[in-house]
Amino acid sequence: MSLRGRTVLITSGPTREFLDPVRFLSNASSGAMGFALAAAARAAGAKVVVVSGPTPLSPPTGVCVVPVTTALEMLRETLKRSSRADAVIGAAAVSDWRVAHAAAHKIKRNGSPRRLTLIANPDIIKEAAAKRRPGQVFVGFALETRRATKSARRKLARKGLDLIVANGPESLASGRIAATLVAKDWTRRLPPGPKARVAKIVVADITRLLHERRA
Repeated sequence: MSLRGRTVLITSGPTREFLDPVRFLSNASSGAMGFALAAAARAAGAKVVVVSGPTPLSPPTGVCVVPVTTALEMLRETLKRSSRADAVIGAAAVSDWRVAHAAAHKIKRNGSPRRLTLIANPDIIKEAAAKRRPGQVFVGFALETRRATKSARRKLARKGLDLIVANGPESLASGRIAATLVAKDWTRRLPPGPKARVAKIVVADITRLLHERRA
């Protein structure tokens, strides 16, 4: 089975939520997992589009990259393309919060405590899945520090996804990942290994789901 003639849309990397023109909230994601998924999907024959947050990594050959910075930018670019994709993979480490009002100029240190008002960012893969058309496959990632499988199963139902890749913070900015794949009717724990190997497994599951829905 291949993905020839299919389009795979992937969100990847971190987002940045600015406090002022020089400071931002973010995380340690490098975008390596998203690019590994892109390479695996491209090798399977798919047309691949990656909506990518800031990353020092070079994208795989033959992949279209749409650069974004903030979660709202990532949401906009993802929803613009998700209806045309056969599979959508939410691999980005999206910042859960952004400041209510970013300062127009650099915030000066004056020795006094400073309070920040944070508001929740949108759940990008959930919003994309809510607009699904028949036959599409939606995959999410869940980074957890405890009860990863149980939490992933709840997120699977709440977000309307077909598959979730549950993993821990040790996978951030690393070339390796220990993951558990969680679907509606099964769970599969994968041994720690290179992200490229896990990406091939995830893409193989996506390919199987797409072929089952075509049949």
